[in-house]
Amino acid sequence: MSSQQQILIVEDEPKIAQILVDFLTIEGFATQVIHSGDEAEDAIRTKTPDCVILDLMLPGKDGLSICKDVRKFSQVPIIMLTARVDEIDRLMGLGFGADDYVCKPFSPREVVARIQAILRRSALTAPSSSFNTSILTFKHISLNIERFECVINEQVTELTPVEFRLLKTLMSRPGKVFSRESLMQSCYEDARIVSNRTIDSHMKNLRNKVALANDPQPILQSVYGVGYKLM
Repeated sequence: MSSQQQILIVEDEPKIAQILVDFLTIEGFATQVIHSGDEAEDAIRTKTPDCVILDLMLPGKDGLSICKDVRKFSQVPIIMLTARVDEIDRLMGLGFGADDYVCKPFSPREVVARIQAILRRSALTAPSSSFNTSILTFKHISLNIERFECVINEQVTELTPVEFRLLKTLMSRPGKVFSRESLMQSCYEDARIVSNRTIDSHMKNLRNKVALANDPQPILQSVYGVGYKLM
């Protein structure tokens, strides 16, 4: 890596935090550890990390509340840690704005791989790319790739990073049916196995955000047994 990317670890268990620090340091990342949820938002504002590893259960402010509030001012990639595997589907469905969820106990190498994949995807929206200076428009939706901004019906609308990438893919070819597998690939480059329910949960949240009031024909449509399209 030509320059160190900053990873903020918000984890109240010192042993888990240190394991993450050790593995991330080996891969050339710089790290900072915070053990209390009450300090997380200020650290994200002032330190502007490249990625945040955020535990769900923290002393002080909990991870879900932190994630929701951070999304009001930042699109920094967030990987959320949870101790319950059955919690992941619920979190994905509720759309708290995290980019990824990892269940404890986890493989530190897998967490590092997921961070690297997320940072590669984030680089696609960097101003240095000529493609990212473009603006995608379709009906009442406009995506400013460079500014990572979505405008729906002349109103700026907050999207999670995953929702933004999904909408960007769909808007690149309006009318084309994208399979769930291709949509997964547009969001997850590390070849992980992601359930259809994960994509469906993201698409449900995205559909609600792009829909116009009293519109009898939704702009984001599901194609039974295949995938999704914009019409």
